[in-house]
Amino acid sequence: MMNQEAFKNTVFVLKDKLYRFANRFLEHQEDAYDLVQEVMLKLWEKRNQLDQLENIEAFAMQMVRNMAYNKIDKQGRHAKYLKQLPPDIEVEKYPALTKELILKMIDTLPEKQRYVMYLRDIEECEISDIAAIAGLEENAVRVNLSRARSTVRLNLTKVFDYEKRRIG
Repeated sequence: MMNQEAFKNTVFVLKDKLYRFANRFLEHQEDAYDLVQEVMLKLWEKRNQLDQLENIEAFAMQMVRNMAYNKIDKQGRHAKYLKQLPPDIEVEKYPALTKELILKMIDTLPEKQRYVMYLRDIEECEISDIAAIAGLEENAVRVNLSRARSTVRLNLTKVFDYEKRRIG
């Protein structure tokens, strides 16, 4: 039986991570915030069953993913990850945007690679947790992570090589 204090210390502490995760799917920050509030409410309602879960964080992340997909489907929106890299990002003008550039490149990866790389490299989740969240075997997580990193590395190299030729 989970009381309010236990809930706050095990579930509510995940809200920022869940928000960032939801924000990767939804176009508007307000939608991501609302979705996380809804997830928190559902988790609070199920608080007495949460002790039975092996990994509450993985369960919450799956809820966010599923609810985000439902929201996207219901509203007929295009998720952020379907959008292409905006042409107005110029690395030499905005070197601080390299992280943003990498996030945009992650957004263009195939679905499994995108999840795995985001969860591992941005949220710093363990391989076993990613496997639970994504519903994959740990080996599949490693393979997808390797492919995703290779693709992003290749694309980043192309951008920087292009910029060097353009500037030099």
